[in-house]
Amino acid sequence: MQIEGDHAELVVGGRLDVRSAADARMALHRAVDAGQGDLVLDLARLDSCDATGLGVIMGVHRRAGRCGRRLVLRAVPPHVQRVLVATRLHRILTIAP
Repeated sequence: MQIEGDHAELVVGGRLDVRSAADARMALHRAVDAGQGDLVLDLARLDSCDATGLGVIMGVHRRAGRCGRRLVLRAVPPHVQRVLVATRLHRILTIAP
């Protein structure tokens, strides 16, 4: 898993799963805490995301809300979009076209 960017926009690549969850959570929480306004997660390079990865995304969503920010997912791959729809998380998360 790779996360690149700053406190306003991050590109997430590789696998967001149980093995990478702790590192991803730490990096994403730092980005939320360091910035203002929308935090954009570009998921175009995300290969896979399991239930733990979805939990990380939801945790970041909640933390952003508590900090007065909004988490925005961009370039969501079709396989991740299907999981978001199946779990109905697409109704909670902001997904940019």
